[in-house]
Amino acid sequence: MDLGLHASRVLVTGGGSNIGRGIVHGFAREGSRIVISDIDGAQAERVRTEALELGATEAQVHIGDLTRPGVADAAVQRACDRWGGLDAVVNNAGWSVPGFIAEDTDRAKWQRTVEVNLYTAIATTQAAISPMRAAGVGSIVFIASDAAFGQIRQGVYGATKAALIALARTTAREHGRHGIRSNVICPGLVIPDGPEAVGEASLWAVGDDAVFNDKQIEFLRKDIPLKRLTTAADIANAVVWISSEMAARQVTGQVFSVSGGYTMP
Repeated sequence: MDLGLHASRVLVTGGGSNIGRGIVHGFAREGSRIVISDIDGAQAERVRTEALELGATEAQVHIGDLTRPGVADAAVQRACDRWGGLDAVVNNAGWSVPGFIAEDTDRAKWQRTVEVNLYTAIATTQAAISPMRAAGVGSIVFIASDAAFGQIRQGVYGATKAALIALARTTAREHGRHGIRSNVICPGLVIPDGPEAVGEASLWAVGDDAVFNDKQIEFLRKDIPLKRLTTAADIANAVVWISSEMAARQVTGQVFSVSGGYTMP
């Protein structure tokens, strides 16, 4: 199916590693023009090269910490200056260190989790609304998590992801009249495809076992109706579809779990 995304102008935050990398690959296969926003310059450049090899019409890299004032505006402006506007934004930047709620008492870690998962999405969304309003069309996708519905060892992280759902739905209600659609994808656990899928700044750079060991993964898999883990490509396919004005023009304010049925919001 032609999703009408060839040469579309797309910004993916946190586009260098794991899920973000998969999303960039998904848009690249559609022939989109993509700004890859990431804090890790070397990894973002690697993904830029991959995107061009996969068919992206053009790929740009914007390096910066989106938690800092003005960085999200600059990332959006990169697309607007080069291509005259912005068709789709994917708020994917995220960070998490699992921990039981009674033991997760490091306030600095809470602050960083809130800043990376929530502040970046607020700032990027606010920056993107103006060019999308001017064009009368646009898609904003928020990458939340099944942790938004309450998961063990994901209390603070899950709270920030639940906040994204409220932010996305408010955006949908306030800006639907401007042609802007706003939706949420909630991934299940996504293990990186390999070492090339993560940069030095990624949560997963410490090694898969330090985040989710085999025992924990199998415990989770038992509760997945489809009995398989989610991949970055699974998330990318959902994001690309929902970003298409042709395929999903009447879809806004919705929450989709891409988890094999682990959660059913």
